[in-house]
Amino acid sequence: MILIGERINGMFKDVGAAIKDKDAKVIQELAKKQAQAGANYLDINVGTAAADQEDAMKWLVETIQATPGGCKAGLCLDSQKPPVIAAGLKVADAANGIILNSTPLNKKSDEQILDKYIEMAEKAGPKASIIALTMDKNGVPQDVDTRVAIAAQIIQKAMEKGFNTERIFIDPIILPVKVPNAQVQPGSILAAMDQIRFLAEPAPHMTIGLSNLSQGAVERGLINRVFLAMAISHGLDSAIVDVLDRQLMDLVATSEMLMNKQIYSDSFLKVYSAG
Repeated sequence: MILIGERINGMFKDVGAAIKDKDAKVIQELAKKQAQAGANYLDINVGTAAADQEDAMKWLVETIQATPGGCKAGLCLDSQKPPVIAAGLKVADAANGIILNSTPLNKKSDEQILDKYIEMAEKAGPKASIIALTMDKNGVPQDVDTRVAIAAQIIQKAMEKGFNTERIFIDPIILPVKVPNAQVQPGSILAAMDQIRFLAEPAPHMTIGLSNLSQGAVERGLINRVFLAMAISHGLDSAIVDVLDRQLMDLVATSEMLMNKQIYSDSFLKVYSAG
């Protein structure tokens, strides 16, 4: 399971304040804690914390890379604005991996946005990947068939450009379950994933921003954990999550073991954490 730590996001109050004040300690502490907790990548999202998002993205990348003792997690640069991604790439060390998050198939304001993300990933190195949303200029689809059709178009465009499908993470976009009429969406996500994983060989990765599911709900942790287990059984192999949630990390380890992706032992939780 490829785990992407969600906490370095300007939408969190502590991170937003750290970006505004250029408080490196807060960012580096979060980077270190998430890497130690098992994050393979750190999502880096300026959010609305800075007027100059390009400068803020550069500062975040440089700050994380300067973490005392080092930070072995890869970087997941998160913005739907190509110049913000490009700013982060200028100073990013791709040694531990790079993911560019996130691009829709197209936008009304930018028909070529997916092409730009693919081109930036190619320049970043042969292991750089992209997260592509099942979303186009018409917005977020509400049904299974449209999600799958958009995913197919994303994969087709990548293949036409010679971009390996293993470097694509498809995000079918989970919506808050508390929003009116949205309770059907988790089932639609699972149904879409059942089809998306067969769209190419090798199959693209599949990921979700898990915390979006429980926005505004009371039992946030419970909702997130249960759906994550369900999604893993449908082929989800990546997620943007709170890796500091120990119960969630134990759930990932247990799901991987029950899906025969990890060898069982009585200490399988400790073995997974150590890995």
